[in-house]
Amino acid sequence: MPFQFKPQRALPEVVLIEPKGFGDDRGWFMETYKRSEFEANGIGPEFRQDNHSRSTAKGVLRGLHYQKDPMAQGKLVRCLVGAIYDVAVDIRKGSPTYARWVGVELTAESRQILWLPAGFAHGFCTLSDISEVVYKATAEYSAAHDRGIRWNDSGGGSRETGVPPPPPPSRPDSRPRPDHRRRRLHRVGADGTAPRAGL
Repeated sequence: MPFQFKPQRALPEVVLIEPKGFGDDRGWFMETYKRSEFEANGIGPEFRQDNHSRSTAKGVLRGLHYQKDPMAQGKLVRCLVGAIYDVAVDIRKGSPTYARWVGVELTAESRQILWLPAGFAHGFCTLSDISEVVYKATAEYSAAHDRGIRWNDSGGGSRETGVPPPPPPSRPDSRPRPDHRRRRLHRVGADGTAPRAGL
């Protein structure tokens, strides 16, 4: 099998995927998506859009983003250049893991891929001077359904990235503080360890 699928212990619906590379003296080759393999491991939605972002500084924050139903997006995220700290937050009201989040480091060198289903907010912080990220989405972008959560929302969130906060943005952050964020977000590591103070 060209992939290993590793559900995250704290949020099993979020899956870290390790593709198998095949190398020789010319370089290497790997598959990054294979529908039959993904379906067999519980990742069945069809993808509707591919996106590519480039960041030109360490500490750039993108997200947290999500889209409301019926345009909610599942995402398959991969870092092509550099490194990022990637975060998925369960924002499904009524979910037993509501307001919990996990973060993983994705790098061009590791070639790992992160799957997060619809119902999760997504964001990342760059860990290298140049970073490029590609991801497949299960729904097309819809401005009418697009929503965001501030990285420094008072409810908590993904603050532990190993890099300092970014400089003030050149334009104001107009993203609202959604009602579902009134409950504190709990960071749970991939190993299932308890949240640490201050998160």
